[in-house]
Order: sequence, then C-alpha cells, then structure tokens
Amino acid sequence: MLNKYAKLAVKVGVNIQPNETLVLRSPIECAEFTRKVVKEAYLAGAKKVHVEWSDEECTLIEYLNAPDETFNEFPKWTAEKYEDIAKEGGAFLTIYAQNPDLLKDVDPKRISNFQKASAKALKPWRSYTLSDKCKWSIISIPTESWAKKVFPDVSTKEAMDKLWDAIFKCTRVDNGDPIKAWEEHNKNLKSKMDFLNDNNFKTLHFKSSKTDLTMDLPEGHIWQSGASFDPKGVSFNANMPTEEVFSMPHKFKVNGVVHSTKPLVYSGNVIDNFELTFKDGKIIDFKAEKGFETLSELINTDEGSHYLGEVALVPFKSPISDTNIVFFNTLFDENASCHFAIGSAYKGCIKGGTDLKNEELDKYGVNDSLTHVDFMIGSNDMDIVGTTFDNQKIQIFKDGNWAF
Repeated sequence: MLNKYAKLAVKVGVNIQPNETLVLRSPIECAEFTRKVVKEAYLAGAKKVHVEWSDEECTLIEYLNAPDETFNEFPKWTAEKYEDIAKEGGAFLTIYAQNPDLLKDVDPKRISNFQKASAKALKPWRSYTLSDKCKWSIISIPTESWAKKVFPDVSTKEAMDKLWDAIFKCTRVDNGDPIKAWEEHNKNLKSKMDFLNDNNFKTLHFKSSKTDLTMDLPEGHIWQSGASFDPKGVSFNANMPTEEVFSMPHKFKVNGVVHSTKPLVYSGNVIDNFELTFKDGKIIDFKAEKGFETLSELINTDEGSHYLGEVALVPFKSPISDTNIVFFNTLFDENASCHFAIGSAYKGCIKGGTDLKNEELDKYGVNDSLTHVDFMIGSNDMDIVGTTFDNQKIQIFKDGNWAF
C-alpha cells in the first residue's frame, strides 16, 4: 500500500516527466515513506530530487526561544531557489502532516509576522503555483501527534493504523489500481465542471441553517476540477485527495453570513465554530468560539485577506465525508465539504487571468493577497441555487449534494 501511494503521488500527483527536477518537502517523521517517493520519482525519470526536511519540535523550540526579529524575515536564497526551479519546469510535492496543536502556546504575533514575511518572500514562486505554471501537489501521511488528535481515545499504534486506513480510502489507494481509479475520478469531476462552465452562472446563493450568503462570479470565470495542466499540457493533481470543483468569487460582490462547519487548522492552532459577515466582498465582522485571535491575525494579514479568493463545491456524500472523521487537516477536511478561501484567487479561474497585471486585478474582480487559506462551510442541509447571466435559476446543490 505504501508503494502504491508513493507511485500515485509521483505519477498522478506531480506526474514527473523525464529530466524534470522535483522538490520534495517532508517532515522527518515521514522519512520512510519519503524515501519511497524519491525512488518512484527517479524511476519515473526525474533528473534530480531535492528533499527538504522539517522538524516540528525544532520549529516549536524556535518559536518559543528565538528573538523577535527572527520572525520578521525569510531566507532570500530559499525563495530564489523555489522560483528558479519553477522557472525551469520543476515540480513541487509537499507531504503535509502537521500537529494541529503544535503552536497553541506560541504568541500569535510571532506566527503572524513569520507568515507575512514568508508570504512576501515566496510570492514570486506562488505566482507559478497559483496559475499552474508549474506542477505541484500536496499529500499527507500519518504522524503520531496528528493521529492522536484525530483518534484521542485509542493507543498511538491504533490511532496510526486507523489514520492510515482512512488516508488509503480517501486517496483511492485501497483500490486495486489506484492510478486507473484516479483517471475515472478526474473524469467524474470534469463532468461537474463542464456543467458549471456551460451554464455560466452570474450568482450563487448558499443557504443552510447557519449560512445565508450570495456571491457573484466574475465575467469570464472558469470552473476547474481535480486535474490541472502545466504550460506543456501535462496533467497533475494539486490535491490528493480531492473532491472539489472550484472557481473564484467576484472580489467585491459577496454579501451575507457564512458559518464554519469544520475546524480550521492554521499556523499550528485550531480555529473552530467561527462566523464571517461580508458586505460588498469584504469581511466586516467575525467571531469564533475557539481561536479568535488566530482568526483575527489571518484576516488582517493584508488588505486582500479581508476578501475571498476561492469558492469550491464539494458534495456532503464523498469518500472523505463518509468516513465521519474530522481530520484537523485542511487537505482532507476541505475535500469533505464545500469551502471558501480567504485571500488570493487562482488566476487560471478567469479567462486571460494568468496574463493580468496586479493593477488590473480589481477591475475584473480578482482578489490578490499574501495568503490563501481554505475554510469549510458545507453541511447536509446546504442548498446552492445559481442564477445565470440570462436570469435563469438552477438548483446546483440540494441537501448538501449535487442536484444534477
């Protein structure tokens, strides 16, 4: 199963081609699996695999003990390396397996300052990933701290086993031929994407027991789904798992109230049971039962973080949602629920978007920000009604699932 998963990440996730460079970012706890990915990448023809290790304990030690000025800067050489590799057509694979409570005792200002510093330094590189100018993918594997957060009432070993089983199911690795299963899955997502693009909706109305929000979509918006394509036309899956079809809202045309339906893990902290109020696209009020200060730091990252950059439709009934597990990991939780993203839009979600200059973005309703953070809003009572540009109303979601 591990070998299948590693091959899937390489062949379907980043889809490594001969003579390509791969940057592989991994926690040291995931070393055994990381080595399998490295091997699969070379078997696929990779020219060079750069492995970047991280250690959460060292990260925590730094946040608790380093001087304040440490968190106001980010290594220029790291940012330049990523940008150079992206320019030459390299790919980026991240193994995301964060302890959801790692930084709960850290001053949120320190975390926020580093988030801003790293976002500014990495913005040129992120312009490649946000516009699919390079291949990139995110996967997860269990770590002990994460597994125990998800399954606190069992032993560490049992928690790890249960989380592995869930991940294999959600990523279709438990299928006899996971690569073929992903081909079929991408086709199914494409059919939903085609329906949304063919109807060219002007407005979406989200209504549930806790959410009542209307958003306009920009003229020329494009819905995308699981598989993306780099400038050479090579497919890749940026998220594994994925169940979403996504686009961008109009920056200045979101109004109403939206309530979270799953916890959001951000900067080593959990934000839960929170609500955002929008007027003319901007967050004008917010509250949170847990993690209010962390949410405040996120929203106040910059001007763009007061607006939305992504709308994603995900059925309530899906392999991830059907596990009935709260993963405390956005990669999984966002693919069990409709979600929005605070911050930057994916420029590929509007016609000609990848060629737009920064000063042109507002004109077309495209949001730009140093950050892009997904949060979950879907539920089993969520209805979504779309209104087309010729004023036809069409039910898109009924009781949390696709209505067509």
